[in-house]
Amino acid sequence: MDVPLDVSALEPPEPMRQILEALFDLADGDRLCVQHRREPFPLYDILQRMGYAWETSGSEGRFEILIWRAAPTGAGDAD
Repeated sequence: MDVPLDVSALEPPEPMRQILEALFDLADGDRLCVQHRREPFPLYDILQRMGYAWETSGSEGRFEILIWRAAPTGAGDAD
């Protein structure tokens, strides 16, 4: 299920705060669907470190960022 979150009207640091807060409530298999007026480059490193994957689309003034839990690296690998 896609969970919508529109942060496009918020001033920094509110978009980052609300996105990170929403991720804690994200159920397994769900995606956070963020509407933002800027591409949030600082967010990507944080998402990677937290184990999330993302896909960004859009252009100047209107971006959509889909965020979901990434599959664990090496899941199912045999030693």
